Amino acid sequence: MLLTGAHVLDGTGAPAHPLDVGITGDRITHLLPPGTPVDVPPGGAVDLTGLVLAPGFIDIHTHSDVSLLHDPAGESKALQGVTTEVVGNCGYSAFPVHPRRRDDLADHLARLGDPPVRPDWDGYAGYADAVTAARPAVNVAMLVGHGALRIAAMADAYRAPATADELATMRRLLHEALDAGAYGLSTGLTHTPSALGDTAEVTALVAVCARHDAVYATHARATAGGELDAIDEAIDTVRHTGARLQFSHLALNDPALWGRAADALARFDRAHAQGLDVAFDVYPYHASSSAMVQYLPPWAQAGGSAGLARHHRDPDWRRRALADIRTGFFGGIPWHWDRIVVTAAGPHTDLPGLSVAEIAERWRRPPEEVLLDLCAELGSAAQVVLYYRTEEDMTTFLAHPLAVVGSDGNAQPLADRTDRPHPRAFGTFPRVLGRYVRDRPVLSLAAAVHRMTGAPADRLGLPDRGRVRPGQLADLVAFDPATVADRATFTAPRQAPVGVALTLVAGQVVVRDGSLTGVRPGKVLRRGE
Repeated sequence: MLLTGAHVLDGTGAPAHPLDVGITGDRITHLLPPGTPVDVPPGGAVDLTGLVLAPGFIDIHTHSDVSLLHDPAGESKALQGVTTEVVGNCGYSAFPVHPRRRDDLADHLARLGDPPVRPDWDGYAGYADAVTAARPAVNVAMLVGHGALRIAAMADAYRAPATADELATMRRLLHEALDAGAYGLSTGLTHTPSALGDTAEVTALVAVCARHDAVYATHARATAGGELDAIDEAIDTVRHTGARLQFSHLALNDPALWGRAADALARFDRAHAQGLDVAFDVYPYHASSSAMVQYLPPWAQAGGSAGLARHHRDPDWRRRALADIRTGFFGGIPWHWDRIVVTAAGPHTDLPGLSVAEIAERWRRPPEEVLLDLCAELGSAAQVVLYYRTEEDMTTFLAHPLAVVGSDGNAQPLADRTDRPHPRAFGTFPRVLGRYVRDRPVLSLAAAVHRMTGAPADRLGLPDRGRVRPGQLADLVAFDPATVADRATFTAPRQAPVGVALTLVAGQVVVRDGSLTGVRPGKVLRRGE
């Protein structure tokens, strides 16, 4: 294949240059001055005049662990130009698996918002085989989730702390997964059961990553007034272990800290100046999203969905839970019930799009009871968006040189459903290119593409992706810089972006003119392969 007429951004942050790009098999083989005579088989040339050609976008922070098994076309991501999904973030992963605790792991994974899948595989290799058998359109790289490690190693993962033997088992399981091809460890230190691991437990696991030169990605231990302290904890962990830190979806969610983005960034700058290998990812929205159950007191989440449904019937348990909920979430962040909007509620198809305040008024019940009862009834099926961020903080983070772009969203189909998932799953990358490069400039085009390609490839250790150069895998995207934009909104999220003309994975056309071709050449990527 020969791609002609485009201005090429090579993923390094360098300016665009007009080049023709030759592909043989699954690799880039030639970069040629425009108009260089080349013998091209009929139909083997693609005219990209007026477009920018870049490496395929590497989504360093996703939760597509289960969604790509349900819908391997990966439509919401492929249409954005994403060619690699990094799964296993925030302490969630589909492995390792304890044979007697498969249902516990399935319940844990259900918090990602997809229909449950029972993990009938045996570990990293079995899950990789399941993904391969599904034939995804995009590539998949995997992290090992701390929550999954706890479920595999502990008879009661909702207990803290782990015993010495349990921690030794977690370290062994992590070592095995990293040897098999996982790219690193993730924690979800506001998500149970990962949140129940203390700093010593996390540090012992991160030390295993350091031995393997694998990345440590952390959804940090944010509490009321403590989000800056959580950055310090993450940096201290890699300071003591020598690991590489990828701080997940940097944001300030506590209203008391809004406007203090510079204070957060100063911590990363100091660590970087001291020689530590630190970076963070950002998604370009002023709201977050998660399972509603995450915002219950950690003790109330013991036993997962089944435990919550069972204990909820106990009057004393219920009184204690409601009393704790009233004090706020994550140790006292105040509830703004009108800022918490339900996105999925199982059989309650009338609730998505309504805030907890609106549901409380409709049901004539206090909002804390609405929260608790929906969690008890629906478990992980109750999902919410929280408008607990500011665009000003987010753009300050996005502009920083240590930032990379990650969606925090699942690969999903565009077909209509009754839910209203966060639009990050459908628009993150075109939104950066349109809104924050062209319309409200925060980044140059070359810098934005670098944050989506070469930089995440370097963070993970993907030597043959993230650049346009001979020898690299031909994972590529072509887009129109004048029109590229997201169309997904919080009220109508399942909409494709515009301006993405072509997505190639391993030299095969996955998206042409904004539509899937049906080709699914993605593969499981293995560290060191």
